[in-house]
Amino acid sequence: MVQESFLALREHNCFFQDLVRIKGKDFLTPVSRILIGNPGCTYKYLNTRLFTVPWPAESYDIKYCSPQIHDACKALMRLNDYLHIETVKALQGQNLFENKEIKDTPVINRKQSFAASLTEQGSVSKDQSSVCVSEDDRSLKNRTSYNLTLLNYMDPLQMLYLKQEPYFGMGSMAVSWHHDENLVDRSAVAVYSYSCEDSSVQESNEQELKGRDPAVWHVGLKVAWDIETPGLAVPLHQGDIYLMLDDLNVTHQHCVLAGLSPRFSSTHRVADSSRGTLEYILGQCELALQNLQTDSDSMALSLKSLEAAVVKQVEEIHNEVEFEWLRQFWFQGKRYLKCTDWWLKPMAKLEEFWRKLEIMTSLVLSEVRKEQQIEEQRNETISCFLLLLKERQKLRKEWTARCQSDAAESLPEDQRPECHPFWTDDDECNMPLPYDLEEVIAYLQNLVQWIE
Repeated sequence: MVQESFLALREHNCFFQDLVRIKGKDFLTPVSRILIGNPGCTYKYLNTRLFTVPWPAESYDIKYCSPQIHDACKALMRLNDYLHIETVKALQGQNLFENKEIKDTPVINRKQSFAASLTEQGSVSKDQSSVCVSEDDRSLKNRTSYNLTLLNYMDPLQMLYLKQEPYFGMGSMAVSWHHDENLVDRSAVAVYSYSCEDSSVQESNEQELKGRDPAVWHVGLKVAWDIETPGLAVPLHQGDIYLMLDDLNVTHQHCVLAGLSPRFSSTHRVADSSRGTLEYILGQCELALQNLQTDSDSMALSLKSLEAAVVKQVEEIHNEVEFEWLRQFWFQGKRYLKCTDWWLKPMAKLEEFWRKLEIMTSLVLSEVRKEQQIEEQRNETISCFLLLLKERQKLRKEWTARCQSDAAESLPEDQRPECHPFWTDDDECNMPLPYDLEEVIAYLQNLVQWIE
């Protein structure tokens, strides 16, 4: 069923190359991806926030673009539940082994057990569910309750160029050495691998090979930031599962080494949801809007407080909504509409909040122009306000440039980045402030100099 889900998602063109940002430059990933998981969850890597295509969770009304996409998301949700159970069993077995065998051994010998953390499905005993757990049950659940899966697809024969593994001569890489980002501390990662193997791609069993078989996909593992200790390349075959347990993702880096056949993978993660869910960002908006009040008679808007700490908090939330949510979402074009329109209403709600935050920024500007305030408080407010407006201006320029880059223009039209929100002085959108904040910033800088 999972394999059918991969194929169905590919047939519906639901896999996309991500336009990621590394050291100030944009790159298209060689691997195509789609994020599926709990409604309202996101996952951020390489400065790119992906938004989940929600799997059919209870109490959520999710409309999919086709029954096949619904069935695929449901199958991946079931796989997620299965992998959670198997991960708990594996951690329980690891804890039992460590308690019995290496409790009193020197730390230096524990390196020998690192390979056991890369646990293949076949090595997990069926009777481990009854093992007494030595660690806190809540901690175990937090570290194994996968809330999303990042699906990957690549056909190596369609790639013009693949980077070579630079340290151990392992051959072509689909994904370079890395740690998985944005995860709960010490949480596990579970990977289901499916290579579309056929008779045209055979393993090289008939001859002795130096190093790994280039026809077969592998996962590479090495000690983090260490190129002296030899790396490990583990072959991946159709339907293989492997787990990265405990702190393996911290102490080690991994890569994906390309074979010759197309390959799908479903990588299940416990994404850090402290700042990456719809519930979180809507809560932040509500918090910021507590400083906005409406006169019951005139209906005029005003701010409850101009204290520097309050202004700073509101403007930071303003930047977070604009650059971590709205621009991240629209930078990915209309890709999510290939699967579902679920995110459109939440993003419209966030934009509505963001427009109110723009009004609040304009109200701060109006107030600091007045001279009735206590001078020390006014200076402090202007200083923190100015810093956040400078950051907003810088980021708007950066996102505008990214949307117009050659890499962005090379994408299909429905995946091409949209610079949104965007407006000009001629637009009839009733925005209280200009998109370009240069003049506002110059005014505030002059005001600071005059006050000093």
